Amino acid sequence: MSIPLICLLLFAAHTLLVVVVGIGTPRVSRVLSGAARPGDFPADTPHGGERYRRTMRAHANCVENLPVFASVVLTGAVAGASSGTLDVLAMVYLGARVCQTIAHVASGRGLVVNIRFTFFLVQIVCVVWMGILVALHLTRG
Repeated sequence: MSIPLICLLLFAAHTLLVVVVGIGTPRVSRVLSGAARPGDFPADTPHGGERYRRTMRAHANCVENLPVFASVVLTGAVAGASSGTLDVLAMVYLGARVCQTIAHVASGRGLVVNIRFTFFLVQIVCVVWMGILVALHLTRG
């Protein structure tokens, strides 16, 4: 299995970890303790503390970005595109994704938001660069 495919799998695992640990665990514990009912968590209504809401948004952000990364990685894999550069870009992308999530959950303060945005920009650069490399590979056919 290629490094970009491993990074894709780890990104999916990261997304699941955020929902299970950051969202599912607090919800289940509130239901089991009798503090809430299973239907007390509508998606269109803010609920929970600030950190919980940031975790929900961080999870949604993972879900929004996973298909883009997956599209580039899977197209590259199907096309047989591989290089050390693709490997490094995929690893940097994954690292920036995890760091962005950590920053998102940790704080909503201005400095942390700027740091989070920097990690997002790193991801954009990586996935665009990867997309270009895959496209170049496809045109060389």
